Amino acid sequence: MISHFELPVPDAAPVENLEREHPEVDAIFACICDLNGVMRGKRLPANQIDKVRGGGLRMPLSLLGMDIWGEDVEGSDLVFDTGDADGICEHTGRKASLVNWTERPTAFIQLWTRQEDGTPFAGDPRRALAAVVDRLAAHGLTAVVATELEFYIVDPAKAAPQPPRSPVTGKRLDSDGALSLDELQHFDALLNEIYDGCRAQDIPADSAISENGAGQFEINFHHQPDPLKAADDAVLFKRLVRGLARRHGLAATFMAKPYGDRAGSGMHAHVSLVDRQGRNLFDDGGPEGTPLLRHAVAGLIRTMQQNGLVFAPHENSYRRLLPGAHAPAAVAWGYENRTVAIRIPGGDHRARRIEHRVAGADANPYLVLASILGGMLLGIEGEWAPPEPVTGDAYSMRLDRLPPDWASAIDAFTRGEHMEKIYAPRLLRMFEQMKRQELGRFTRHVTDFEYHSYLEAV
Repeated sequence: MISHFELPVPDAAPVENLEREHPEVDAIFACICDLNGVMRGKRLPANQIDKVRGGGLRMPLSLLGMDIWGEDVEGSDLVFDTGDADGICEHTGRKASLVNWTERPTAFIQLWTRQEDGTPFAGDPRRALAAVVDRLAAHGLTAVVATELEFYIVDPAKAAPQPPRSPVTGKRLDSDGALSLDELQHFDALLNEIYDGCRAQDIPADSAISENGAGQFEINFHHQPDPLKAADDAVLFKRLVRGLARRHGLAATFMAKPYGDRAGSGMHAHVSLVDRQGRNLFDDGGPEGTPLLRHAVAGLIRTMQQNGLVFAPHENSYRRLLPGAHAPAAVAWGYENRTVAIRIPGGDHRARRIEHRVAGADANPYLVLASILGGMLLGIEGEWAPPEPVTGDAYSMRLDRLPPDWASAIDAFTRGEHMEKIYAPRLLRMFEQMKRQELGRFTRHVTDFEYHSYLEAV
């Protein structure tokens, strides 16, 4: 029997020809992405590929709004008022991803949802991003997007994360290694497989660096004029990295702050807008950019606090945004300034773009890009003017900030006047209900540190 460790890395395959081009595929995972960015779906025998191709696969629409533990939201109308009705799951059009870290050759196929009457289901995060992309297109605008994702490789031996042992020296990593070539080389075998997997799955991976935390890495992706594919790539990349890390006896985490005393992990997004002729509408030939760029920045500034729940969706997310954590929690923008939330990078004016630095690596890529592009579009439509750009250390300035905690972020999202201009009411309601349920469970959970601090002291 051939071990799954020895299978070659297969190329992605058109779903239409999957069984002919890859008869070795034994099973299919047909999945949708929920509001937390978690993939949920079914495992099917490979001979049922026609069901996936033809839209015959059905799953409860309530799957998209389950909490992080996979439980239904209490009081959700999707569960109780509709009898937990199924939705129609259709193929997104992306090639099947063929993976080699499973016991047998397996295909992973992405789906998105429609309601019984054929209309797109508004609570699907991929549909939400598609709706914003369509609105941009109605203005003759196309978003060119690239993301950067940070993650930690950890030792899976214990429940709490700890830095991994170097495959070269056997010693546990114990120091931060920003841009460390040694750390990159020590994990060369894993990184090589990640790049091989990205090529096979048509994920446009670019450079890799060792980041600020022990065992922390960042991989950047090439720009592309398709926000939906960019979000797909990010979702698939996270799944790829976790699968390959397990193959090497390690674990990978995209938690925003897995260690209280080390750097957090973010998901930065680089965005420019082009017209129908492919011209960069942010480029004025100089370093400042066009009025359109400033309108887009203004939209991002005005919607940032209301969108804080999208960029920091979990209890752990807010540890990354604490003062002194060197994360961009101030609602500010500037030119070539990494201490602000919205950075306009320098360099060649033809590549003038916005870098949005707020989201954690734990955020849902579809919702992150929908919030960014939706905020930009509101600023452009309203011709809003941004505040003055910040120079110097924004961390030390008295500026408006993102919501400081999860509960405040949920309230800001719920009350936000601009949210209903970006998202459908269905999604707004589902996301709020889910997050309030998660918050309630965390609130009732007493931690070991509380027992240590208070049990016999007060």
